[in-house]
Amino acid sequence: MSSNAKPKLLDVVALLRDVPEHNIRRGMVGTIVETQDNLYLVEFCNAEGETLALASTKEDDFLVLERITAQGVDDL
Repeated sequence: MSSNAKPKLLDVVALLRDVPEHNIRRGMVGTIVETQDNLYLVEFCNAEGETLALASTKEDDFLVLERITAQGVDDL
């Protein structure tokens, strides 16, 4: 993601800090399910797709993960 791009709906993110009130830890991966101003509602699920937590986070609380496809690898 370019440094100017804002996180958007359905981006996959990794948490950069623990959020003990939601029982989620740094490094957990979630999906942005709602955006409002500078807040992002991120859903964290288990391997079965069951929601573990919904946490309201700021942009500096997470890192947007990028997926490189086989086509993307060819472009590198």
